[in-house]
Amino acid sequence: MDDKARFVMCICTGECPGFASLDVWKLVNRVRNELSVEYAIVHPQLCVDDGDRFWRDYAKPDVTYVVGACDPKMQRKMFKDAFSDIGGDFDKQVLSLDLRNMSTDEAFKKVADVVTSLQNR
Repeated sequence: MDDKARFVMCICTGECPGFASLDVWKLVNRVRNELSVEYAIVHPQLCVDDGDRFWRDYAKPDVTYVVGACDPKMQRKMFKDAFSDIGGDFDKQVLSLDLRNMSTDEAFKKVADVVTSLQNR
């Protein structure tokens, strides 16, 4: 696997009340500027058809993705087939984080803890 993870933030259309306390742009900028990630990007809604197309086009089988979004079980259910289609393995490549109902600082800490743990393994 590549050394640096990629951070993908799904904002659940930007209207999900679970993200009301999170400033997605401050979070993404902190992640890309303060953590050792290849880059950080935002997708409006990964759990719909264009989310599948995004993963099939974007994901690589040798890369780790830290995904900030909703319930990790939902992320697995929604993204695993797209990873399989590109020869990847969702369970080995994706670290799903539920960032709902968190402040920007709380979400950053959760992402930072995971990115740091990846560097230490």
